[in-house]
Amino acid sequence: MSDHALTLDGKAGPVTIVRDADGIPQVAAADVDDALFGLGYCHARDRGLQMLLVRTLARGEASAKLKATADMLALDRFFRRMDFGRDADAELARLSPRARAGQEAYCRGVNAYFDEAGEPWELRMVGDRLRGGPWEFADIYLTAKVIGYVALAQSQAEVEHWIVEAVQAGLSRDLLEALFPGKLGGLDEALLRRVRLGDRVVPEALSWTPALPSAAASNNWAVAGARTASGKPILCSDPHLEINRLPAVWYEAVLRWDGQDSASPRYAMGATMPGIPGVVIGRNNDLAWGVTYACMDCVDSWIEDCRDGKYRRGDGWHSFTRRHETIQRRGKDPVEVTFFENDHGTLEGDPNVAGHYLATRWSCGEGTGAEATEGLLGMLEATDVDDGSRLLGRIANSSWNWVLADRGGHIGYQMAGRMPLRREGTTGLVPLPGWDPANDWRGFARLEDLPRAFDPPEGYIATANDDLNALGRLKPINISSGPYRAQRIREVLARGETVSVENMEKLQFDLHSRQAERFLALLRPLLFESDAEGARVLAGWDGSYDDVEAAGLFERFYRALIEEVFGAGSDGQPGGLGAAVVAYLMDRTPFLAEMYWNVDQVLLSERSPWFGARSRSQVYRAALARALRHDHDHDHDHAHDGHDHGHDGGTRVVLRHILFGGLLPLRLGFDRGPIALKGGRATVHQAQVYHNKGREVAFAPSYRFVADLATDDAHTTLPGGPSDRRFSKWYARGLHDWLHGRYRTLHGQPPEEGDPAE
Repeated sequence: MSDHALTLDGKAGPVTIVRDADGIPQVAAADVDDALFGLGYCHARDRGLQMLLVRTLARGEASAKLKATADMLALDRFFRRMDFGRDADAELARLSPRARAGQEAYCRGVNAYFDEAGEPWELRMVGDRLRGGPWEFADIYLTAKVIGYVALAQSQAEVEHWIVEAVQAGLSRDLLEALFPGKLGGLDEALLRRVRLGDRVVPEALSWTPALPSAAASNNWAVAGARTASGKPILCSDPHLEINRLPAVWYEAVLRWDGQDSASPRYAMGATMPGIPGVVIGRNNDLAWGVTYACMDCVDSWIEDCRDGKYRRGDGWHSFTRRHETIQRRGKDPVEVTFFENDHGTLEGDPNVAGHYLATRWSCGEGTGAEATEGLLGMLEATDVDDGSRLLGRIANSSWNWVLADRGGHIGYQMAGRMPLRREGTTGLVPLPGWDPANDWRGFARLEDLPRAFDPPEGYIATANDDLNALGRLKPINISSGPYRAQRIREVLARGETVSVENMEKLQFDLHSRQAERFLALLRPLLFESDAEGARVLAGWDGSYDDVEAAGLFERFYRALIEEVFGAGSDGQPGGLGAAVVAYLMDRTPFLAEMYWNVDQVLLSERSPWFGARSRSQVYRAALARALRHDHDHDHDHAHDGHDHGHDGGTRVVLRHILFGGLLPLRLGFDRGPIALKGGRATVHQAQVYHNKGREVAFAPSYRFVADLATDDAHTTLPGGPSDRRFSKWYARGLHDWLHGRYRTLHGQPPEEGDPAE
């Protein structure tokens, strides 16, 4: 380490912070609480802009502190509606003394830096002072809830809302059943047609800022020591979040503190989330852990029969709880809003106007803060897979797939989340009558009934947002990502080769698509009927997105197939969603990113009501003809639709600053790029790019983490640097290495050299 270090006064002794050569803070302290104090200080110093911006948005104060536009008002309405912090005080009271001390130490560190330096100058340029008081447990809780809902669980709410819209638009029951097979128990089409749909559960304005990153998919896996070169387990994790933003979503840190005696120093390191104490993806002396989104359905809607400001239960009528909010706006009159709430959540409408409305509830929206804090802080000193599974299972601010590996040689998997127990024969995917108490939730699932695994006989565990219901006593997943990435990871791990850190890094960059394989098996016989050059290219393709030309042709075919099947009816096909609707869903929403497995189950079926009177071969021929006809028409290139392309073949995107992105000339350096991304929705190294309500969103690995438990190291890459300050040398430090697959090493034990703290 460098002799130059920043020294802070901790409660148990001095806290030193030194940056390594990549600017990653190395915090050394006398005990774990002082290490968390140092982490809080680093978060505020390096990511204060990100933390305060997210808190301002999540509090519903964007109109007051940023700008009084229609979009900001829509954002404020949304966050006031969600009321994420409503039970923060109750959750704080539930904390154990140990967890309370840890979160207090972290908050003390955050506030020490803000008291010393003030808020970032960028915020002072665009609005009123955003600090809004000290950082507290309520802000930790609020930040965690925003991440759990906005980036992840909101997709469930959107799908359920979309089903109602589809029924009201006249989509037939058999078409819906084909798209959601076995998931529509309790669907009453006549009742859904009577529902008055109010505002969207998730407003379009939510795409206003990359400060609230979107999520698409992730990978994590663990390999038992019997299969590794070192003889100890290896754990890998690469969460796929929105990467075309600066700073990066994650913040790397190394925390070190004295153990129970001087001969047993402890460490924890890896990816942290600014605003939250603890290590989300990482390792300590004994244990490593990684996470993916579990796709558990934690959001339900009920149909409420309303009149005169009341809702019906059986034959009786009851008053809603009314919550009044005042949204202040800079330079404009405030806006008064009223939310109507009952045991089913918040109503989408005005119950004073007689009719049927949806009330929606998120199971993780309350009662989760204390448990999640206990779990995450406990992982700093967890010692084995058993211990870690119990702790991580307490983190229920959304739904998670946790994979673990320990130095003792064990590997494990535990799903976490607050799964509602529902009426027999229903899944929660469709709204049910709220006036019937049989449709109410009946508590929440026990952790031991959720999907889990421990030392499986095959010697590896992998999750990639796929359907893992078979590993549990209950089935919490209604809609999952396609199985392709998980299948590819398991295929590579099942080869029986000895596993090393180097070939696990290679697997994180794998570009082979099992999705393309499946479609090519059906398409290839038809390709030989055509003499078009594109058909010859596809016929010889092995399904790897390394071949950008062939991958682009496949994506054109795939888009054309979706348009052919789900678009306007023709050639005996029943009326679909309509060409304009399909184009909008694919080009301007995350529909395909989130729903492509449901779509594929239709497209790969030998017969489907979506095909109408046509056979699958006829549908494929029509789609192939469209794809080849538009071989050079970029308007129909879904893989890289509307995007720039580099000579290296990847889709080119610009990483934009979370506050000034796109507003300033590229030469000023707030935005970086363009950079080229390779891959597709179904490759281990995922790359998806689309426009979401006017903002470009690029999904790719937002962090790569590989840890061999035979060492005290971790190998990582991150698309950006530690700092959110444009003029810091750490602003985009790791971007080039991330792009080219060069991993750095984090050391649990202090290295010999380091750079001084700023």
